[in-house]
Amino acid sequence: MDFGYTEHSHRHISIVSKRAGDILEKLGYPKRTVELTRIAGYLHDIGNCVNRTDHAHSGAIMAYNILKDMGMPVEERTEIMMAIGNHDEKTGTAVSDISAAIILADKSDVHRNRVTNMNLSTFDIHDRVNYAVTNADLNIDSENRKIILDLKIDTKLCPVLDYFEIFMDRTMMSKYAAKYLKVWFELVINDTKLL
Repeated sequence: MDFGYTEHSHRHISIVSKRAGDILEKLGYPKRTVELTRIAGYLHDIGNCVNRTDHAHSGAIMAYNILKDMGMPVEERTEIMMAIGNHDEKTGTAVSDISAAIILADKSDVHRNRVTNMNLSTFDIHDRVNYAVTNADLNIDSENRKIILDLKIDTKLCPVLDYFEIFMDRTMMSKYAAKYLKVWFELVINDTKLL
């Protein structure tokens, strides 16, 4: 999908689905919880087909009804609905283990592959920051109970400060989501630990 924003298509939802499931799997959660988390990750941006504004809430309702029609038990589809409805930093927060994992996975996907505008001369700050990120790894250290977002930013394209200008709310949301899971969130940019 291209809404004049960063990419929210198959690439993004696949990354979020995998990362979110990996977080809970490596932290020792049951297989079914991991599977529900992967489903939530795959569906988390479905509301964008309605409108970018309030996509978390419209997506939560859409996902709930789709999963109901597919015969998923009410408790499970409610868990997925809550996770999707709370993944946006403007209106959401970690309210469950699944939602916390979705938040961490979603906010970690910053990368030049997400830029849909290929005209560098018309880049806004979101395009510039995402395009400057050449690598974004989310590492789960279950032994030390840490989740580390390790970014490589090309500072010739964008100063690191610009990252914080647009990602501070997302970074704080990730920190709170990690706390919900009783793990520590670390942010490393260009080999420097910042959080």
